[in-house]
Amino acid sequence: MSKQFLTEIIQQNSGLTGVASRKLADVVVDAITAEITSSGGYTLPSFGTFRVVETAKRAALNPKTGEKVSVKAGATVRFKASPVLKAAALDAMKKAKRKAKKSAG
Repeated sequence: MSKQFLTEIIQQNSGLTGVASRKLADVVVDAITAEITSSGGYTLPSFGTFRVVETAKRAALNPKTGEKVSVKAGATVRFKASPVLKAAALDAMKKAKRKAKKSAG
């Protein structure tokens, strides 16, 4: 999902102009980013939870050379989907499989 996608959805469903929709998409993304950076997480009910997780220093392989490289410790944001989102995704996947099976058969 991109800001452009959010902008288009906002514009289609709200009647706002493209510029106003883009500003609203920017404000929403910036607000979520600010909440994650200040509190370490953000939960959007019926969608999921974003949380900051520290990553340890580790060794990895360079895929081109196969050489071992050291990766510094850091942090990343993880997402856990809500049960509502998981159920919707599963239903959509089942529908797509049934549709593909119907068109192939």
